[in-house]
Amino acid sequence: MTGPVALLDEAGYALLPALLPAGHMNEIAESLEPWLQSTVGSRNLLAQPDCRGMAAQLKTQLAAIGLLGDDATAVQCTLFDKTADRNWLVALHQDTSIPASGDPSDAAMPIAVKEGARYVQPPVDVLESLLAVRVHLDDCGVDAGPLRVVPGSHRAGRLDGPAAQAMRDARGEAICTAARGDALAMRPLLLHASSRARLPVRRRILHFLFGPARLPHGLVWNLTEP
Repeated sequence: MTGPVALLDEAGYALLPALLPAGHMNEIAESLEPWLQSTVGSRNLLAQPDCRGMAAQLKTQLAAIGLLGDDATAVQCTLFDKTADRNWLVALHQDTSIPASGDPSDAAMPIAVKEGARYVQPPVDVLESLLAVRVHLDDCGVDAGPLRVVPGSHRAGRLDGPAAQAMRDARGEAICTAARGDALAMRPLLLHASSRARLPVRRRILHFLFGPARLPHGLVWNLTEP
């Protein structure tokens, strides 16, 4: 049986069943309700104590199975909340921006401001060093708008729109269903998308980003775990 390290290397993603207790997901979700009253989510949850605690727990567990090194740190936590009233979709894309600051005169790394924080598009070597971990606070079946990924696409570097579509056509998609407490580890350069939910169910996900404590190219993380 192929382990998560090999799956992550080959396919760019690996499902980690029951990584966290399902009962704890309800407590976390309730603590985050104030963030969910008028928006589909937020990128700035790492400042919240419950999310910082979960990040520390994830780091320990992921390091134990070889998915993170000792120098890894959590640098972002994003909350996604898909409901019957806020039933959104995400087109095929790669995650190519990181919450970091650099030299504003460096035109090779475009800068954007999201929710009051700076984001840059770093070189590919930085993106390849990162690991995203999506923790499911709810069950996510095929009708709940689960993530769809293009296996192996993380090895192709940064792709423009036509190249991304061509790769999906050539390789197809995998549907990443999950149960409450499951986590999905994935490389940010993995092509991924999600559709609107076909059934009126709630799909809440905490999307953590882990990376090296120190960045190259003169970049500095906006925030890291203690």
